Amino acid sequence: MGSFTQLNYHIIYATKYRHPSIVPDIRERLYEYIGGTIRAKKGALVEIGGIADHVHILANLSPTLAVSDVVRDIKANSSHWMNDQSEI
Repeated sequence: MGSFTQLNYHIIYATKYRHPSIVPDIRERLYEYIGGTIRAKKGALVEIGGIADHVHILANLSPTLAVSDVVRDIKANSSHWMNDQSEI
């Protein structure tokens, strides 16, 4: 007999200094990028949303990874992606 684990997390994080930098022009692409980051960590994005200064994520995360490591990677990767977009 096998085992089943389903770990759902509601993750919320804000932009630096709560600056309203998640503008509508890039919001959907940012959400897609975050979803890709979660999938790369063997998770599944259930729902994502937010406003200009913060993001809400509902995700199923792998029980083999520390939540803090996954959140760190999501924040770091999305921050780098946002900085790359401002250079274009």
